Amino acid sequence: MKADDEKGISVILIYTALLFFLLGLAARMKMNFHHRMELSTAGFVVAAVLATLALVLFLFSLRKRRG
Repeated sequence: MKADDEKGISVILIYTALLFFLLGLAARMKMNFHHRMELSTAGFVVAAVLATLALVLFLFSLRKRRG
């Protein structure tokens, strides 16, 4: 995979992580929803995993460009 492709995928992963973070935040703020804690926790976990993958992929793309 090219470095530019990896940077593009990492940007997509960052925005997907932001989406899941906002989903978790909205689930936590909703008062009358029964399973809000499970959804908010899952949203935060998925956001953290996707952000970590995006960061690793971005760092690998920087290393390929230099080397």
